[in-house]
Amino acid sequence: MTDLTGKVIWITGASSGIGEALARSASSDSTKLILSGRRVDALQSLADELSAETLVLPFEVTDYSTLADIVDQAWAWQGRVDVLVNNAGISQRCLAIDAKPEIYTELINIDLIAPIWLTQLQLSRMADAGGGHIVAISSVAGRIGAPLRTAYSAAKFGLIGYMDALRTEVDKPHDIKVTNILPGSVATDVSRNAITGDGSKRGKSDAVIDAGDDPMDCAAAIWQAVANDSPELIYAKEMELGLAQMRHADPDNFFAAIKEFGANTVDAYWQEQSEN
Repeated sequence: MTDLTGKVIWITGASSGIGEALARSASSDSTKLILSGRRVDALQSLADELSAETLVLPFEVTDYSTLADIVDQAWAWQGRVDVLVNNAGISQRCLAIDAKPEIYTELINIDLIAPIWLTQLQLSRMADAGGGHIVAISSVAGRIGAPLRTAYSAAKFGLIGYMDALRTEVDKPHDIKVTNILPGSVATDVSRNAITGDGSKRGKSDAVIDAGDDPMDCAAAIWQAVANDSPELIYAKEMELGLAQMRHADPDNFFAAIKEFGANTVDAYWQEQSEN
């Protein structure tokens, strides 16, 4: 079990959405929080509202030349980082056939390479400290290959694979726990901030996202999974949960179902494009 009381927790993408909710819910456990993201004002505003002791540590996750220094600053603050939550990321809303190749580089850099880099820079320190916990916010789209999300799914599949492999190396030898989180629809700005085929922001949400779970409920489930040292949590319901579970349990029916879902999604996409 990982007891969060008094722990130093570093959350990336903390200025909004699930990251903000994780910070708010963890602040009641006498934790010390490192809040990272790009929007300094939003991070500081959040820090001012929390009861926990905080360090606002803004950085760009793909600025790899500065990451080692950022990690030094994080570890120097309290002399340790007990829990790292790789939450920063961006989604996608476009068909592969309609997408510039550059969006794949951008999205995979942000959603896969960046959290790998940040995790790699923690490992020796956590091992020397006697353990720690790495949390990766992936997605149901990292399990089922969702339409309009080819780059996003590629990155999130990859993140799960990296973390699963890492767990085999660091759990018993170094007492570093690894938890993958696969959220489904959570009511955040993920759709509004998603990139389209030309790399621009989509600027509007999806009905399924707007009707999704409260981020605070998602955060509570995530912290419970961390407390339980769970290797994986699929935080989803109804069709999203069913497809994620079916992917391995019943692949024939899964591929039949996802084919129909994909075709309907493609039709809706082109209808939306024609109306814009």
